[in-house]
Amino acid sequence: MSELDTGWPGRSQREPHRGDPGWSVRRPLADWLRGEGARAAGKRVLDVGCGDKPYYPFFSTAASYIGLDVQQNPNADLHGAAEAIPAEDDSFDLVICTQVLEHADDPAQAVREMHRVTAPGGRVLASTHGTQVYHPNPGDYWRWTHTGLERLFIRNGDWERVDVEPNAGTTSALAMLVARSLHLLAKRSGVAWAARPFVYMLNSVAASIDAHVPSLREKRPGALFANLHVTAVKRAPTEPTPPSS
Repeated sequence: MSELDTGWPGRSQREPHRGDPGWSVRRPLADWLRGEGARAAGKRVLDVGCGDKPYYPFFSTAASYIGLDVQQNPNADLHGAAEAIPAEDDSFDLVICTQVLEHADDPAQAVREMHRVTAPGGRVLASTHGTQVYHPNPGDYWRWTHTGLERLFIRNGDWERVDVEPNAGTTSALAMLVARSLHLLAKRSGVAWAARPFVYMLNSVAASIDAHVPSLREKRPGALFANLHVTAVKRAPTEPTPPSS
């Protein structure tokens, strides 16, 4: 682990503890973004809804890493809403947007804006909840199925490809909901620490079941997914065919 990774804010998101009630969302998200960061050398990256930029260490080889967030966030390089990104068209090779769309007033407009600022051939990487407890920040408005999230992107940009994949399986989603409830109950009772071993066990058992039963990770009727990962590739303009001689 690099010195940057250990000292940068947000380590609990990059290296979540299995006793964290959000582990089944955070662990797959961190693994996904770590892999994407390894491919980001020399790219211009925009982090929409950046918070304290917890995933910046994964993208430290990028040519630039710009954070966008609300005016109150001193860590942001740009201030504004996801629905009105203050950047020129085609400004970024890679746009990441993690756990933001469920809080957006207008997710469709946010997707249109991310498409607008992405360079042709560039990609948008977005994650948002399939199911989750209510968690306003400041609002909490939306949840999606994988087909609904795919439709949201397809209808709001000219994409070469849109892939939507679940972060984990149905057992992990159920365990996450139970873990969240246990943690909240313990926190309200003033003993938040007491839930940690039970949450650890839930997360461990659920991950093992999902790993051994492939059907629980498939996008099929009856599936329940805690989080969804979107990869959307912006279509590059087609080169005109030269006239035949």
